[in-house]
Amino acid sequence: MNALTLDSDILLAKFGFFVIILGAGRFGMRMWSCGLSLVSGKFKDVVIMAEEKVKNETLTSVKGFRVAAVRAGIKRSGKLDLGLIVADKPCATAAVFTTNKIASCTVDISRKHVANGKAQAVFVNAGNANACTGKQGEKDALAICQQVAEGLNIKADDVIVTSTGIIGVYMPMDKVKAGIDNALASLTDTAQMGSDLASAIMTTDLVAKEAFRQIKLGGKTVRVAGICKGSGMIAPNMATMLGYIVTDADVTSAVLKKVMKDVVGCTFNKVTVDNHVSTNDTAVIMASGAAGNTQIKKDTDPDYAKFRKAVWEVCDDLARKIAADGEGARCMISIYVKGAKTAADAHKALRAISDSPLVRCAFNGADPNWGRITSAVGYSGAEFEVNKLICKIAGTLVFKNGQPTKFDAAALSEKMKGKEWKVEVDLGAGKYDDFCYTCDLSKEYVAINADYHT
Repeated sequence: MNALTLDSDILLAKFGFFVIILGAGRFGMRMWSCGLSLVSGKFKDVVIMAEEKVKNETLTSVKGFRVAAVRAGIKRSGKLDLGLIVADKPCATAAVFTTNKIASCTVDISRKHVANGKAQAVFVNAGNANACTGKQGEKDALAICQQVAEGLNIKADDVIVTSTGIIGVYMPMDKVKAGIDNALASLTDTAQMGSDLASAIMTTDLVAKEAFRQIKLGGKTVRVAGICKGSGMIAPNMATMLGYIVTDADVTSAVLKKVMKDVVGCTFNKVTVDNHVSTNDTAVIMASGAAGNTQIKKDTDPDYAKFRKAVWEVCDDLARKIAADGEGARCMISIYVKGAKTAADAHKALRAISDSPLVRCAFNGADPNWGRITSAVGYSGAEFEVNKLICKIAGTLVFKNGQPTKFDAAALSEKMKGKEWKVEVDLGAGKYDDFCYTCDLSKEYVAINADYHT
């Protein structure tokens, strides 16, 4: 606890003690209590005692990691655009990547580098995807890995390289090299730098996306923190994004790989903004082991389920934030389909609803146009009987037994003007279900993507 003694000329009558709360923000809250003595109209010996430290829920809250975020000049805006995540030592690492056959060379290189389940550093830049750039792009990505490795005195194979931005443009390597040098010199574990990194990876995102969980494993405090970027080019097949999760849990690479594969399937792969799979999708998780818990070696270990849940919660938070920040979006909608005859049928119905521009435009206008939803289910290819189909919008039953229900359309429209609500469809044909996170489709989305490259 630190203390400062101040001499104040400010006259505050009738107060012998008060509390000042300052510094409320994304890092939490700092509180000071002040003991005052009133002498001749002045407060003397004002002692300020720090009651609690600023709360850090960024990547740097996790033991064993430092980060950096700098302005390299890759983004035309001049904003933060290059970053590093560095572990104190090589650690268990797992990653999942885009399923697009036209993948960035950064994806191909990172796949190889993480194949042994170990890594120590992650490079990221925003503003240039380094995709469809041929041999030169690959040469540039390998040069990035080499420069980062030399700066950290580690192996180039222990560096994961990730990029996001415009496709088909060569990397401005002079700017990138200078940016890497700056980032290496800026590595720290401060909350501010952790937050800056979340901003540095943004492209058309309007808000930085961060998530955090703290749990106990065998009496040891374990933290899981994540950041991601994603706003457009989002499809439920690795949501088009870059995502970085770090934890100080002690887990094997095999366990981390299983957790990441399972969790991504029910979080990032459940997001859709425009049904367009990117060339650069990458989600990485690194575990420093610095928490000191008993190592989790297999999925039957006592702490496995608790650890998996924490990772899932972080990834689910991030996935929801991607949907809420969809390009031009006004609201985030969770779509749930249940009662399907097969898992495939549940997915077919879900995708028909979420991929429909007509449905999503109705969402934007807060229009309870259930006909667009039910007709999408009708052409989805899923098996069901119309007289068993049920549809709810924002908790209001709008369709049942093959016909509309009586509901207050104006009141429902008001509900749909909220920032978050859901659509529920029951096919009445079986026990299978599926869900996704999406957003409305607006004229702003068209404007953003019409002007993106030019």
